[in-house]
Amino acid sequence: MHKIKFLLLCLIFTFTLGHLYAQELPIVNSIEIRGLKRIEESSVKTKITQKLGEPISQEKTNEDIKNIFKMGYFDDVKAEIEPFEGGIKLIYIVKEKPTIIKIEFQGNKEFDDSKIKEKITITTGAIADVVLIQDNALKLRAFYEEEGYWLSNIVPVVKKISADEVTLTYQIEEGPKIKIKKITIEGNKAFSTSRIKKVMETAEWWIFSFITSSGYYKKDRMDSDIEKIRDLYFNNGYIKVTVGEPKIQLTDDKKGMIITIPVSEGDQFKVSSVEFSGNKVFGDDMIKKRITLLPDKPFSKETLRKDILSISELYSENGYAIITVTPDLIPDESKKVVKVFLKIDEGDKYRIGRIEISGNTKTRDKVIRREIRLDEGDTFNSALLKRSYERLNNLNFFETVEVIPKPLPEEKLVDLDIRVKEKPTGFLSVGGGYSSVDKLIGMIDLTQDNLFGKGQLIKIRAELGGRTSFYNISFRDLWFMDKPISFSTSIYRTMREYVEYDKRATGFGVGFGKSLSEYVRGEIGYNFERATIYDVYEGASTLIKEQEGTKITSSITPSLVRDSRDNYIDPSRGSRNSIYFTYAGIGGDNQFVKSLIDSAWYFPLKRTTFMLRGRFGYATGILGKDLPLYERFYVGGIYTIRGLGFGEAGPRDEKTGEVIGGTEELIFNAEYIFPIIRELRLKGVVFFDAGNSYESFKNFGTLRYTTGAGIRWISPLGPIRIEWGYNLDRKPGEDASRVEFTFGTFF
Repeated sequence: MHKIKFLLLCLIFTFTLGHLYAQELPIVNSIEIRGLKRIEESSVKTKITQKLGEPISQEKTNEDIKNIFKMGYFDDVKAEIEPFEGGIKLIYIVKEKPTIIKIEFQGNKEFDDSKIKEKITITTGAIADVVLIQDNALKLRAFYEEEGYWLSNIVPVVKKISADEVTLTYQIEEGPKIKIKKITIEGNKAFSTSRIKKVMETAEWWIFSFITSSGYYKKDRMDSDIEKIRDLYFNNGYIKVTVGEPKIQLTDDKKGMIITIPVSEGDQFKVSSVEFSGNKVFGDDMIKKRITLLPDKPFSKETLRKDILSISELYSENGYAIITVTPDLIPDESKKVVKVFLKIDEGDKYRIGRIEISGNTKTRDKVIRREIRLDEGDTFNSALLKRSYERLNNLNFFETVEVIPKPLPEEKLVDLDIRVKEKPTGFLSVGGGYSSVDKLIGMIDLTQDNLFGKGQLIKIRAELGGRTSFYNISFRDLWFMDKPISFSTSIYRTMREYVEYDKRATGFGVGFGKSLSEYVRGEIGYNFERATIYDVYEGASTLIKEQEGTKITSSITPSLVRDSRDNYIDPSRGSRNSIYFTYAGIGGDNQFVKSLIDSAWYFPLKRTTFMLRGRFGYATGILGKDLPLYERFYVGGIYTIRGLGFGEAGPRDEKTGEVIGGTEELIFNAEYIFPIIRELRLKGVVFFDAGNSYESFKNFGTLRYTTGAGIRWISPLGPIRIEWGYNLDRKPGEDASRVEFTFGTFF
């Protein structure tokens, strides 16, 4: 309709100008816009090419009408002329589109209005542009498709309220949620359908799809899966592979979906040679050490990517911040080989310029700066840049951390922009629970991890149960008096009822520590404790009866820890290795030595993590004194061997059969950790545990075995573990399995 009006106006304007051409063309002395109500006149005039003081031009005027109409604000645009001061006045007459004064949704049941509004860009007050309205209808359709409602239908309805105002209603027909019943791969010969499906995130619907949301079609996810399939082939030499657009077919009952993905594999190509040029700073031998893509092996895109990254790291860790390595693949179709050529552009050596910190409203600048491994004027080093990010993230003060390098080529400097978004570091938890051991338990925990923005921690914790109570106040400062020395102190009181005796204790501790290198830290701590064993059962073992009464322990504990984990709360790579040695006998009644070696390693496997951990502990009384009951090793439970109860993996009293702990312990844990819902940081874990505690080295090496699975959630309030362990070699009186949970840090 608008196009027809526009052509008629052009014909009228041409006819008018035809009479003027008999004489000289008149001069445009004024340009006026009429009909504007809400649109700024200056916005329209920017589209006008006809100039004042120039003869009127039919070509320019026609083009101006087109440009004004393309703005999308008008239903009608036309031009008229009238005499004005010896020339003419050029008048553009517009009719504005009405304004949308209200947007509504009808028919939506699965999603409320607020959720749907997040998916559209049109708002009240906007011009009722047909293209914009329809574009947002498509956005809503795409949203419903992504949520599995493949048969949804969105119809925009515009209702006229007045000449200048309309309401917009999106009529939504959601339809049923369509499940993916089957995914078929066509044309695949080199890889089985199951192998291809393993690299895809899209999957057929199954019983746990309500958690993983993998059983429904999402276009963005499918586009990513297509790339993953291509990469699978590229990483195995099929450099000519093509993966077509998925074909979608609904089942006859319209409740299921069948997805067919066509693949044309092509031939497999092997590497003929890997050559490079442009390296001047580092010799050929240094570059060759970084290349793992080998001749006569199938070409691998992933291996090439890692080699390029390795070469880039060689340079970027030595000051060359703008290093680029450009690959060129030269295939030989006849021989089915590909030559790989790497062009290295080294760039210049850079130093660190200014380090700017932003976003920290509470945390003091010095707390952030002392974690940054680079200083202004240092040679640029990408490894130290990465380590700075890890250290800032491990403070656990920030929701997000960004370390952004900003190269200044003319000055050969790299400015660092450190952007953080703070999160609440104060934590108050009041709760309770029930366990078969402690019965009813109440708990309150008040923690501030970043006291006064200085990076100090203070914690007040109390637990009260039917069989146990615990009170603790602790303080820690990693930079005591602004020196690279840590200070910690705590005071506590505890009481616990065991099967054959009760124990209460009061104590305090103080410790100092210092970083010995980037990953190694040494600490030394002193602890004083007054403990009482009382209400001893008449039939208790001699070991327990001999320790009845009150004794004082005065001990010192030096320790050494090497921690290279990328994230302390949820690690995916790196390791934590520690050794502790406690000597008790600096005064007091108890005299013993106790040591523990603990080593945990994390290995990333794509988006999953494999963890191996081993622990060995040894303790013994000295100078004729016995090892206290509460210093013995009790193996069993969520922190040691899951699936066994407290102390069940270890010695028992010969008369009563109760657990009495051991003087040695040996524990092994293996875990495979995988994501369930990445957005929620919800993960699953399967594990295998082996371990035991021993009364003497005569039985050392005999192990108890368990296996099981669990869920781990990095919740807004802290990490939560829920794990089920199955006892593989069940003994009389033991449970076949156990479910346990913790709220705190993962081990």
